[in-house]
Amino acid sequence: MCAATALVSGLALLAAPTGKATAQRIAVPVSQQSADGQPADQATFLTNLRRSNYLLSDMFGLRTFLSKYGITLVAQETSEVLGNPKGGTQKGAQYDGLTQVIMQLNTQRAFGLYGGLFNISALQIHGQNFSADNLSTIQTSSGIEADRGTRLWELWYDQKFLDEDRLDIKVGQQSVDQEFMVSTNAAYFVNTMFGWPALPSYDMPGGGPAYPLSAVGVRLRYRPVDSINLLLGVFNGSPASSNEGDPQRSDHNGTDFPLGGGRLIMAELQYAYPSLGSMVYPGESAPLSRTYKLGAWYDTESFADQRYDSNGLSLANPASNGVPANHRGDFSLYAVADQMLWRNKDDPNNSLSGFVRVMGTPQNDRNFIRFSANAGFVYHEPFVNRADDTFGVGMGYVKVGSNVSGLDRDTASFAAIVDPGSLNIVRHTETYVETTYQYQLRPWWQLQPDLQYVFNPGGGIVNPNQPNRRVGNELVLGLRTNILF
Repeated sequence: MCAATALVSGLALLAAPTGKATAQRIAVPVSQQSADGQPADQATFLTNLRRSNYLLSDMFGLRTFLSKYGITLVAQETSEVLGNPKGGTQKGAQYDGLTQVIMQLNTQRAFGLYGGLFNISALQIHGQNFSADNLSTIQTSSGIEADRGTRLWELWYDQKFLDEDRLDIKVGQQSVDQEFMVSTNAAYFVNTMFGWPALPSYDMPGGGPAYPLSAVGVRLRYRPVDSINLLLGVFNGSPASSNEGDPQRSDHNGTDFPLGGGRLIMAELQYAYPSLGSMVYPGESAPLSRTYKLGAWYDTESFADQRYDSNGLSLANPASNGVPANHRGDFSLYAVADQMLWRNKDDPNNSLSGFVRVMGTPQNDRNFIRFSANAGFVYHEPFVNRADDTFGVGMGYVKVGSNVSGLDRDTASFAAIVDPGSLNIVRHTETYVETTYQYQLRPWWQLQPDLQYVFNPGGGIVNPNQPNRRVGNELVLGLRTNILF
């Protein structure tokens, strides 16, 4: 699986606890009139259109009605057009889109049980897969690209325990990219790998339980002191019932809930400053916020060798049986840092933050990606009176495993025997840079022009349309819009 994401641009509201979303009733008696003579309901609608957090505001009273029973309902449409005027396997532009619907039930408001939250969400994915069709990159250009279809995404229940809610346990179908390995500053960007990184996308079975997939499991979060959180999760080893072929197609509707195979174990230690409940006293300036995370994952499933067959021969050798050697288990370590670097003392909305996320694995024999990294800067309120706008510059880097490069060398050696003039392709690294700007037209509407440039696409693969050349460096231009309903 290539496409994976963390939800960006307004999904903080989508995932907000029940009751946190703003609800405004827009229905008023038709007989009332506004000051300019318009019917009051029409004037109220236009006012809400400008000021509400949602395009549909109170959904004509539906949100208020549902909130009486502890239910929050939110939908978001993300649409984008991406094109590559330079490089790639073919030039062109394509549209893709994602509609997300999330419903949450607060059990205290619904029937008096404190600390419970039920969540169900669905995805409707439409359009084309631009990266697969035009780019052939390892690090795909958009976090919403996926197979077209309508599917269940998450279905879980979370319950808080202990004083000050220091412990909570979540059970059910979960997409781990919503909690593990997350960088809040990276989420402003468009490229997939700023969300769910390249290493787990390629090394975990089925790409891991991340957008648009999920897996059944249990996640525990414990806060021993206000500045520290410990996340521990155990999930099904693969989000798909079969690791052969496209995992999205093997469970097209997201309702298989596979439990067979191995187990994916994830752990993450988080440190945040200032901590929850920190006070700023008169005369003191607020400290620059920061979050640091250390984590690891281990998957107990079986993994195929990237270079050798079960007899120890190279898979490129004509005498090979074509059956990769089998390895039990796989793991990776990672670290994430989000750091505010500067804040305007006269305007706290005007600030500069940076982020770094690195992860690697020593097990080169069974992994396509050996090391991946993301880094960048995010500048809030780049222009005066544009407090909700954000400008970002970031980059991504991947290095393929040594057995992957070794197989390429083997393939080139055997090919040279038949055709001495054949192109010698050995994959190593791929790097991209991205510049993006989120422009807030309304509280519910965002436009995001985006530019990406990819160096050595695919790690240096052959262009299928020009077998004597590698895929050229790629310029990707895009425009995304997010609408919160």
